[in-house]
Amino acid sequence: MNSIRALIIKFIMITAVLWIVFGLFGFTFGDILVSSVLLTGVSYIVGDRIILPRFGNVGATIADVGLAFVMLWFLGSFLFEPLAGLGTASFISAAIIGVGEFMFHRYLEREVLDDDVMVDKEFDSFRHSMQTEFGSEEDFKRNESDMREEEKAWLEREKDDYYSD
Repeated sequence: MNSIRALIIKFIMITAVLWIVFGLFGFTFGDILVSSVLLTGVSYIVGDRIILPRFGNVGATIADVGLAFVMLWFLGSFLFEPLAGLGTASFISAAIIGVGEFMFHRYLEREVLDDDVMVDKEFDSFRHSMQTEFGSEEDFKRNESDMREEEKAWLEREKDDYYSD
């Protein structure tokens, strides 16, 4: 139920921004509504459900701004009749939507997304397995007083084999 509420909030936000900005450039409300529905659906799935849990609010906001700009420009070239000012209207709309998305992501993290969704275990373990560890050989040497007799004998044989070659 929270996801539906979040989707409705996002749709209203995007429709309001597009209605104001694209309305100033003379585009029809029907075209604005179609663009709002498509942009809401795609950006909710890509930006809010995939990117936000993995990269956080800033990464998802950047992705949403880029996605909004590209989608509005692409959809506008097919839907809108007067193409004059389409790039400017798309840029202004994407920037305003980005500000709204930043606040919307905070709402999503607090109210909608579960903790298990916010930390993707597979991605998180992959990211940590690719980190570099720095150490010296001193870190791995054991004190000989803590070794058992068999371990000491094995260590002496290894040293002899190593230095005899």
